[in-house]
Amino acid sequence: MKTPRWLQRLGSSALIGGQALAAAARGKINKSELIDNLMEAGPGSFLVVLITGLASGTVFNIQVAAELTKQGAGSTVGGILALGLAREIAPLLTATLITGKVATAYAASLGTMKVTEQIDAITMLRTDPVEFLVVPRVLALLVMSPVQCLLFFGVGLWSGQFSSTLLYRIPPNVFWNSVRTWMQPSDVPSMLIKATVFGLIISILSCGWGLTTRGGPKEVGTSTTGAVVMILVVIAIVDVILTQLLFG
Repeated sequence: MKTPRWLQRLGSSALIGGQALAAAARGKINKSELIDNLMEAGPGSFLVVLITGLASGTVFNIQVAAELTKQGAGSTVGGILALGLAREIAPLLTATLITGKVATAYAASLGTMKVTEQIDAITMLRTDPVEFLVVPRVLALLVMSPVQCLLFFGVGLWSGQFSSTLLYRIPPNVFWNSVRTWMQPSDVPSMLIKATVFGLIISILSCGWGLTTRGGPKEVGTSTTGAVVMILVVIAIVDVILTQLLFG
């Protein structure tokens, strides 16, 4: 029985990821590529994270604060929003946004290089394509995923406070007291651990799918779509495991 193509690519991606982490640990890092990828994964994606964070905090409050205020529990709005953002919404939505913005670029660019035989040319120049191309991308997302997640969390919380005060007359001090009461000291570090793991998954799978692209230029689009689908599936499964480990 033939092994499914997606499973072969998943295995190849895991090997490529292992090679990249080992190379990074040995200090084999392409500095100029790293800076370019940090800019793409960080400042290049801040705007979409900012807008989505604003919308998420406001929409969450419109849905939840209205009901809680009717029940006379308006003072709990801030705490519930903070817990929802830290434990699930911020890391998961940030990962989804990074997948759409950054992972597609990684898979498409590496896939194009593969089908146009640029990867072969790099190998012939006695340069390891994993060290040259994958390591900077993995490190960029390892650094920027938690930064983006923290930005999302802060913006979502602020927009939630603003909208609850504006729409439901909940005083800011009541909102922030509720946040302090409900949140545990471990919630933010746990959120950042989730974001870092998701960043690692996104970078490894997008690079793995790009480097295992076969055929002509038409296959690049198929490969990019496949990478996004696989990333979202793996993140959903890992999210369940991490939620149980960190917050169970």
